[in-house]
Amino acid sequence: MIPLQVQLPDGGIAYIVSIVIVSLQVSLTAVGLSTLFSLPIALLIGFVDFPGKRALTAVINTGMGFPSVVVGLVVLMMLSNSGPLGTFDLAFSPQAMIVSQFILATPVIMSISLSSVEEVNQAVHDAAYAMGGTKADIGLVVIKEARYGIVTAVLAGFGRAISEVGSILIVGGNIVFSDGQSYTRTLTTAITVEARQGRYEIGLVLGAVLLVLVLVVNGLGSWIRGKGRHSGTS
Repeated sequence: MIPLQVQLPDGGIAYIVSIVIVSLQVSLTAVGLSTLFSLPIALLIGFVDFPGKRALTAVINTGMGFPSVVVGLVVLMMLSNSGPLGTFDLAFSPQAMIVSQFILATPVIMSISLSSVEEVNQAVHDAAYAMGGTKADIGLVVIKEARYGIVTAVLAGFGRAISEVGSILIVGGNIVFSDGQSYTRTLTTAITVEARQGRYEIGLVLGAVLLVLVLVVNGLGSWIRGKGRHSGTS
């Protein structure tokens, strides 16, 4: 058993708690905003045929592989004092980290949601239309049919956000207050710091916490996919 009270830096167990809280606050906020942004676009692309639809879908899928450090650099340039959004003074803040994670999570959520929407049988559209449903009604029916895939998309986006290190290290600055409480330090950036300073035990503790969070997310995703398959065959 790792002697936490001996190994932890100033702040004690509160140091780890503050890092977990910052990680969850930033990631959950970014994924929530990304879901609100991505889902309507995925539905629109899935419902409407237009020139360039295939190219736009390819761009969205490509966005899932955005280099995180490039995203972080661009966001920092935009939010720095000399950038176009410098007046908001958001550089090296949790808000900047949310922006960065939003950009990284959006292609993941949008792409998987779009695939789920497009996989809904055309007969569902036709049945809703035949019953006098409006476009909004048809959209709600499709969302209901694709709900398991959409939830899986959100969980995948959260997994992408919570495990991110490169971009948030750039835009957040990995800042900790003098009392050892985190301001912009997350689980992933804290692991990097602890490893560089040779405090491998603390890095392992933080890594275990991160691993548990990721396992929980993956477990939820597997359960939802299984429930969706079961529902589809019943």
